[in-house]
Amino acid sequence: MTEAPRIKVLVAEDELYLGTLLEQFLTSRGHDVSVVHNGANALARLRHESFDVALLDIVMPELDGLEVLRHLRNEPAPPEVIIITGNGTVETAIGAMRLGAYDYLSKPYRMAEIDVLVRRAWEKRELARETARLEKRLAAVDPFPELLTQHPRLRDVMDTVTRVARSMTSVLITGESGTGKELVARAIHRLSERGKGPLVDIACAAIGGPSVETELFGYENGAFPGAASQKSGLLELASGGTLFMDEVAALEPRLQGALLRVLENGSFMRGGGTQKVPMNARIITATNKDLESLVASGDFRDDFLYRINTVRLDLPPLRERRCDIAMLATTFLLRFGGGRMRELDDDAREALENYDWPGNVRELRNVIERAVLLAKSDAISASDLPIPAFRVGRGAANNGTGVLRPLADLERDHIRFVLDRVNWHQGRAAAILGISSKTLYRKIREYGFDRSHDLQNTT
Repeated sequence: MTEAPRIKVLVAEDELYLGTLLEQFLTSRGHDVSVVHNGANALARLRHESFDVALLDIVMPELDGLEVLRHLRNEPAPPEVIIITGNGTVETAIGAMRLGAYDYLSKPYRMAEIDVLVRRAWEKRELARETARLEKRLAAVDPFPELLTQHPRLRDVMDTVTRVARSMTSVLITGESGTGKELVARAIHRLSERGKGPLVDIACAAIGGPSVETELFGYENGAFPGAASQKSGLLELASGGTLFMDEVAALEPRLQGALLRVLENGSFMRGGGTQKVPMNARIITATNKDLESLVASGDFRDDFLYRINTVRLDLPPLRERRCDIAMLATTFLLRFGGGRMRELDDDAREALENYDWPGNVRELRNVIERAVLLAKSDAISASDLPIPAFRVGRGAANNGTGVLRPLADLERDHIRFVLDRVNWHQGRAAAILGISSKTLYRKIREYGFDRSHDLQNTT
């Protein structure tokens, strides 16, 4: 029999009796346990000594448990953290999980429950370590495994990625939705010297309103009513790593100006603060919009564009790299096959290669996943693929008339077709299209679709 692993645990608990009790119990279960009684000592121990799991009480002198957790995000190999509190609320639990806590526990708790959580947290950390080791070995064989391609233009992009990754240069990634912009951003981060630091991503289309400054820049204790402690913003959380700003075209001009000042000055101030915080993060942005057109229309600042556009990487849509479709489809078959050997018959392969893929690689992945789930045999045929028949064939772009149609018309027709096929179940339609339900809802309004009218026409 193999000996059970000795898990190294740090307990940060300001109640002396409870800290001693936890130490005795966890030690009796075979763990290597250390105890501290305030947040500052906990952070110091965690920075200078390696622990597998940390049990952090929220209410502690000097630094509370959540603030310790915030600081740990910047450490190269932080432990898994279990937050413990005597007056738990849903907001506190959500805050802890957003900061990366493994789990959240309210007092009173059972000691056996603590032991189970510690072992599960350790297992997660070991799995993450093994994954990192495998990724390192894979990177030695293929430095860019994120994107599979034989397309010359995309291979040129990948070559550029390996060169720019080593610098601090700002990178702008452009391309249609689903072409892999986030994958490229993650590859740049992984291949850079900041690969061990945090990768903080911001969905720019999802931020806005009066609280956006506090989300980005953080705030000081007492900055406004309810600000009971200091909070680090997303810019600060990315320190030592990479800040990835997706859908950057959606930023309001006011925010563009604020971020431009941060990039030019190399620092910012938290809300209500007087001390400058250094900006120590590499900036990568992405968009599926034509930023030059937005600059011409006054919807995007030209000085901000110049600042983020030092190196631009343009990702081609899938319809321009049809040579990759069969290879990508086979990869997704292996991923979603659940151990069963799946294959595409000739009709399915032809249908995939002739389809225009408005949702690009993301849509292809979703199509293959659905086909694997619903196909009645191991051989997937064209009838198993949830792609509209009228879009299959290279004449789809001109609808058989010889006149080329705008991409917006093709997108509108495709979305209407999918909605009709799923009887206007928007969640299912969004999954097939490879977009979020929010984006689908916006497209329905943008194209003026009327559910009752469409359903009447199909009955």
